[in-house]
Amino acid sequence: MIESLPLPIDAAWLLAVVQTLLFVFVAPLLSGWIKRIKCHMQNRAAPSVFQPYRDLAKLLRKHTVLAENASWLFRFTPYLVFAATILAAAVVPLIALQLPTAQIADVIVLVGFLALARFFLALAGLDIGTAFGGMGASREMMIGALAEPVLMMTAFTVSMSAATTNLSEAMGYTLSSGLVLRPSFLFAALGLMLVAVAETGRVPVDNPATHLELTMVHEAMILEYTGRHLALIEWASKIKLMVYLVLIANLFLPWGIATELTLAELGKGTVAIAGKLILLGMALVVWETVMAKMRIFRVPPYLGFAFLLSLLGMLTHVVLETGG
Repeated sequence: MIESLPLPIDAAWLLAVVQTLLFVFVAPLLSGWIKRIKCHMQNRAAPSVFQPYRDLAKLLRKHTVLAENASWLFRFTPYLVFAATILAAAVVPLIALQLPTAQIADVIVLVGFLALARFFLALAGLDIGTAFGGMGASREMMIGALAEPVLMMTAFTVSMSAATTNLSEAMGYTLSSGLVLRPSFLFAALGLMLVAVAETGRVPVDNPATHLELTMVHEAMILEYTGRHLALIEWASKIKLMVYLVLIANLFLPWGIATELTLAELGKGTVAIAGKLILLGMALVVWETVMAKMRIFRVPPYLGFAFLLSLLGMLTHVVLETGG
């Protein structure tokens, strides 16, 4: 049968590019789905799931207005943030494991790309010299400094079982091991979920739907951006949200992802990740509906608890799963 034939190497590279483009063009749809479900949960009129595409298209058509003292860094940052986020998406396996890009699918590379985007976005927030920009930049770097160790500790917990920090190989190891109850993975998954909420600016750490002066973090850094610059930054934030949800879905529940580059396996992988993202999106909506926005000085204990969970995951692996 044609479906059982493996794809040639050229088609494999094409599939790797297509997988990255799926992150780019499906991320607004995922954000629209989450917003629509959230409106239904809160008994509000729900917009179309395609509304984020309309918002991005409107921003791309608008004229870009720059402050008089804006430097080249302010103009360059939106493009770098967008490019770094796309590279981070290319690192995370979406529908298949055995792709040519699997060799660079390392969690340390992923953290590096995300940190690069955060660093330049914070610099851009400081560049204009506004009070809100500096406030948002300082808060963003504080959250990043506390969130990155959690992400690394979670990755190391998984890598201790798989003996690698390569995401593709770690997912393949979990698949080959079958359905095994690992307490370490449970703690690591909970820690990663908490840090994903903080890193993507969701409730209770931040609220992307409001511009309250004393509570905003991400929005404070981009208040001076307009037009296509704002569109690129908003698009990158949607891609980042999808990257974290896919990382949670495929790192701890990789079942369904394609292990062979055949049409049948790729179709199964596409359906599997779509179902996982729908369920994770609904879980995020429930979380944001029942939780209230916390004050900024409550964020370090929140991320400290996430680090504690990931640390417990590593200790649980050493004590229970290796007999140490």
